[in-house]
Amino acid sequence: MNRITKKFKELGETKALITYITAGDPSLEKTEELVYAMEKGGANIVELGIPYSDPIADGPVIQAADERSLENGTTIEKIFNTVEKIRENTEIPLVFLVYFNTIFKFGTEKFIKRCKSSGVDGLIIPDLPLEERNEISEFLVDDSVALIPLVAPNSKGRLGKIVEGGDGFVYCISSFGVTGVRDSFDVDLKSFLSDVRKATNLPLAVGFGISNKEDVQDIHKVADGAIVGSAIVKLVHETNGNLKIIGEKVRELRGVDKKIRA
Repeated sequence: MNRITKKFKELGETKALITYITAGDPSLEKTEELVYAMEKGGANIVELGIPYSDPIADGPVIQAADERSLENGTTIEKIFNTVEKIRENTEIPLVFLVYFNTIFKFGTEKFIKRCKSSGVDGLIIPDLPLEERNEISEFLVDDSVALIPLVAPNSKGRLGKIVEGGDGFVYCISSFGVTGVRDSFDVDLKSFLSDVRKATNLPLAVGFGISNKEDVQDIHKVADGAIVGSAIVKLVHETNGNLKIIGEKVRELRGVDKKIRA
């Protein structure tokens, strides 16, 4: 069973906290340590952003992290090597957020094989149109790597087709535009998620604009998981990846106030 599916089954009625960091910011060594710190803090699934020069779905915080990571010399192969090291120490589900051009340049079949061999559990590909999904789905027939569908508030007429063939969970975008911290969400999430639930039995996780404990609690009332990205990426940069501070941030998001000992 895919680790993502297994994790949601293990959680049962408990809602998932999914955290995001950019691989290689501030370093790949720190990326590995941050995964452990976030898991210890209460993260159930970790998204690793693959740095890209033109991340169309991401706001300025993650764009800047991508630039720093690329300047550090981060490569796809080095990220796979980091995942292999992580897998020696934890079974936490790991998801790549990656743009399709990165996969294409690496070699699609080769990329999927490396995902399977290194221990990557899922892929979120923001720029992969539904009509071109077969470019990658033909290599995912055994379900060991989940192709996680993204649905937006304006996807209503195509919801069924978008989630069909998806796996792991559905990434539900809370707001129009790019990633980033927000004061409020653009749409009626309850109504939006109700429409998505009618189209799939997969767990629903909401991302974009979730930055604090209150946001997470609100999302957990209507969805199966909350995704926190920019707020953590920003804190990683501000603290140079301080493990104690990041771990405590995740515990705060989880609603656990007890401090982590240094």
